[in-house]
Amino acid sequence: MLTDANRKKTAGAPMRLVIFLAITSLAISPAASAQDGPPGITDRTVFQAFNPSLPDCSKPPGLTNVLAYVQENEREFLQGVNNGLAMAARDRGLQYKRSLAENDVGKAVAEIQSFRAAKVGALVATSSDPTAVSSSLQQTIWSGAFVGTIVPPPATLLLNAPQYATGKALTDAAIAHINIKLGGKANVVLFTQDTMEFLTPRFEAMRDGLAKIPGVTIVADIAPSPVTKESGFATMNTILLANPDIDVVLGGDAVVLGALKALRAAGKDRPDQFLGGIDGEPEAVFEIKKGDSPFKASISLSSPVFGYAMGQFAADWLDGKTVPKAMDILPIALQSDNIAQYEADWANPAAVFADPVRRGDYLRMYGNICYDIRDQYVNFPWSSEMNN
Repeated sequence: MLTDANRKKTAGAPMRLVIFLAITSLAISPAASAQDGPPGITDRTVFQAFNPSLPDCSKPPGLTNVLAYVQENEREFLQGVNNGLAMAARDRGLQYKRSLAENDVGKAVAEIQSFRAAKVGALVATSSDPTAVSSSLQQTIWSGAFVGTIVPPPATLLLNAPQYATGKALTDAAIAHINIKLGGKANVVLFTQDTMEFLTPRFEAMRDGLAKIPGVTIVADIAPSPVTKESGFATMNTILLANPDIDVVLGGDAVVLGALKALRAAGKDRPDQFLGGIDGEPEAVFEIKKGDSPFKASISLSSPVFGYAMGQFAADWLDGKTVPKAMDILPIALQSDNIAQYEADWANPAAVFADPVRRGDYLRMYGNICYDIRDQYVNFPWSSEMNN
């Protein structure tokens, strides 16, 4: 089986999670490096539901009404975040600035520091190396600015999906297909993101589920880097040299779409294959709508919707209001009967945010924070699955 050389087996997901939390706590604790400001909440903490009716706080002084976004790369999922943030900034009268890091961690750090020096009032940042950017994000929080992140800390508003549940939703769909369409037997490729340890639970769910099917063989369990369509294409081409007959491919939408391109180029695509991804990217939705594509399912984490919500809360922060400390991005299994509504919501996230019922299908909010209590920012790998 093709594996990452540096990925080692350990004894069970719970123990891996405990070890990871311990290591992460050390990495971001005050003892790990000299602190110029409060360390935030570094211990595992369960947050109550967000209460929007709490009293207002102070407006951050000396900061500009600018919402900035440091974007890791141009994959559609992150472009969706950009679209949602830009719409929210426009609707709330904020100036919007975006910087594309192009998978360059050093550039991401430099851009975050540049935005902090320019005294932006709100910053959202994504990076393939959370450890490298964490210090700069922390300094931005200390400046009084709103800081939003997607999965890794630190942040005044941290977004995460229930990662194990997200991976399980995709795996359950794949298992049903294997049993019904493939006679219970399948050669499976897992495109993981285990180098991003915050996402590990979704891939643990895949391995746990597939391990229960005797006829399943995982022929490759590997993390393409960066997480792009191009990486998926290149990695799949390598896998096909040793394993030309692939039945199932699971991973993020971008890399699985790259795998689909490689299968088609090699003449190894079949209508009875199951390719499934996570993120609900437009190209994945397009493939699902074809009906005869190997790409059968995507677990939606609607990035324009949560991007818009994050932009709205950034504006609230600058207005001195209380905002959530953490937010769940709820996974939705896209099927033929809900794709039309999903596409409408992708195009118009403002309408979703304005409707509490529709918003509740995508997002769930926890905790409260504002400028006056910014020392209570999230600085541990929060997940709502900690409540279970």
